[in-house]
Amino acid sequence: MISRRHLPLAGLGLSLPFIRPAQAAWPADRPIEVIVPFPPGGGVDAVGRFATHQITPRLPGVRFVVSNRPGASGQLGMEAIFNAAPDGYTIGAIGSLNVSTLPLERPVRWKAEEYTYIANIVDDACGLWVLANSPLRSLGDLVAALKRNPESLSVGSAAGVGSDDHLVLLGLEEKADIRALHAPFNGTAQVQRDLLGGSVNVASFNMSEGIVLMREGKIRCLGQASPARWSAAPDVPTFREQGFDVVIGSARGIVAPPGFPPEAARAMEAAFAATFADPNFVRDAERVSLPLRPLVGREYRDMVLAEGETVRAMFARRPWRR
Repeated sequence: MISRRHLPLAGLGLSLPFIRPAQAAWPADRPIEVIVPFPPGGGVDAVGRFATHQITPRLPGVRFVVSNRPGASGQLGMEAIFNAAPDGYTIGAIGSLNVSTLPLERPVRWKAEEYTYIANIVDDACGLWVLANSPLRSLGDLVAALKRNPESLSVGSAAGVGSDDHLVLLGLEEKADIRALHAPFNGTAQVQRDLLGGSVNVASFNMSEGIVLMREGKIRCLGQASPARWSAAPDVPTFREQGFDVVIGSARGIVAPPGFPPEAARAMEAAFAATFADPNFVRDAERVSLPLRPLVGREYRDMVLAEGETVRAMFARRPWRR
């Protein structure tokens, strides 16, 4: 005998409804890819990992997965960010200067004004560095030496032609009417090695990249190209303080493709705004020597586009080629 509880529902004129599996809402239903256009261990990579780690507690269920896509001075990864599906699950960490400089040199598959700008985290000013025992004590000394004998001193740029490390030298040359012997390098480690070894007289790299060697007493900074002195290097005067109106560095932040869902952008902007207001965030940034410049949304976009205007004007006066 078949009991009532074993009767087929169809035989009772009933049918089971189709039950959809529950789906988590953004951002919990799948990981968010963070594209970094440079190799692991660099400045943009460090900021991308630091920033997404910091906002994770403020986006319930979020999971970030970092994907390094180096190549062509960041072009490949930046194109991957720009052309990703705007579904809320791809963002990227960038250095803002590349947004503007690379299109001056070759065709690229992005438009600076069309990225979705989420938040800037760092603005790492460039510095000009010498050995601790160098006779050059200031930018004025460097300028005087090059006026006496143009191209008599070599200046190595950590990231080579067209980088912020190179543009700060071009800016000083323009403002002071001098000419140094530019030596492009492929990385900070290489130019620091040659500076310490005496192969170059002066080296150009970001302030956060030189702070450890400076604290160890191995190198000195002639000037930082920032609007104001960085709190971690309060004894280093700015270029402006020394009479040279040059402000340039590497701003690093988080962007997304054009058409990124507005609700996702707003949620991420709110997470960053709350993070920036947290004293623990400032403490953590100081611990890893990150010079902060927190900007969210439109403020970040406006900063990048204004930087682009400055770079285009410089390129028109002093064009460079890689």
